[in-house]
Amino acid sequence: MSEVKKVVLAYSGGLDTSIIIPWLKENYQNCEVIAMCADVGQGDELVPVREKALKSGASKVYIEDLTKEFLEDYVWPTMKAGAVYEGKYLLGTSFARPIIAKRMVEIAEKEGADAIAHGATGKGNDQVRFELTVKALAPQLKIIAPWREWDIRSREDAIDYAEKHNVPVPVTKKRPYSMDRNIWHLSHEGADLENPWNAPLDDVYMVTKTPEQAPDKAAYVEIAFEKGLPVSVDGEKLGAVELLTKLNELGAHHGIGITDITENRLVGMKSRGVYENPGGAILYYAHRELEYLTLDRATLHYKEQVAIKYAELVYDGMWFSQLREALDAFVNSTQQTVTGLVRLKLYKGNIISAGSKSPYSLYSEEFVTFGRDEVYNQQDAEGFINLFGLPLKVRALMQKGAGK
Repeated sequence: MSEVKKVVLAYSGGLDTSIIIPWLKENYQNCEVIAMCADVGQGDELVPVREKALKSGASKVYIEDLTKEFLEDYVWPTMKAGAVYEGKYLLGTSFARPIIAKRMVEIAEKEGADAIAHGATGKGNDQVRFELTVKALAPQLKIIAPWREWDIRSREDAIDYAEKHNVPVPVTKKRPYSMDRNIWHLSHEGADLENPWNAPLDDVYMVTKTPEQAPDKAAYVEIAFEKGLPVSVDGEKLGAVELLTKLNELGAHHGIGITDITENRLVGMKSRGVYENPGGAILYYAHRELEYLTLDRATLHYKEQVAIKYAELVYDGMWFSQLREALDAFVNSTQQTVTGLVRLKLYKGNIISAGSKSPYSLYSEEFVTFGRDEVYNQQDAEGFINLFGLPLKVRALMQKGAGK
């Protein structure tokens, strides 16, 4: 192993990252290991993390509350772009990795570390997201990915290693799914979900009620936006964390935001994931409703194309790429008039439009009315159709003349 004196490890407190601490010390000349655990809104799971990391051999532990920054600087820009990966996935894990890796780089530079380490496997997307962020922000740092180096191949191997090295591994009944949680979403993979023919069991869901469990009475919610950013719920001005927390609770109660997708991983294989995104689903829907009202046809349609590319960049770990930053400039320009109020009806897993209004609305009842009007000359449509359809007419005449 190359000489490494100090490593900053992305630490979750789980089995894998816990055994990485002694493994790094054992395989990298007894290097110093600094554990960094990011709070991106996963709840109270971080309470025992500091003590556990120290008992596992870490010299220092950083527990960083990044929730507000995560929403304002990563989630909101992605939502404004309308970015959804492969039409379903709201990118909950994808944009959490760059902010974690960015903070790791900052700590590495502060502590004078030589390397960054993470517990992502060699089969997944997260290894790419962590490492591309490090390459973009601190290319001088060495990257250590134990899953690509060690001979541990199973959970049983990991438990054996932990016991051998006196790493605290509490004996608990473990859910069979691989999960990732933050304030934006909860993901589930593995176990029975590995077969796409298997419908998710009801006990998969830990955040959102199933539609069958949701109330029989619909709920209405009003969300206000300013320049594409959500600012209030039902007339109450809220910060990013409070606003999403409120929508998460409301959406979860009504069975909103369950997504089941067999997606294409960046590394070449397909994987099946089930996601819970109650607040996120509501915000994406509401934001889109306001754009229908305030963006012209050409801008809206072009933005739909940009959204696909934006989602791919986020999914692929290219958050700090020049193209993503350039697309942000386009998106922010489109959002200057995305201000207004959207009302939605939530009912048993469904989000239903119930009204929208904006001071920048491009909708004109005067122009579209089926009643008598004085602003639209219907005879003008004939000339427009003749010119718009001219290429079709010329082609048809050519084919007729050529005997086709």
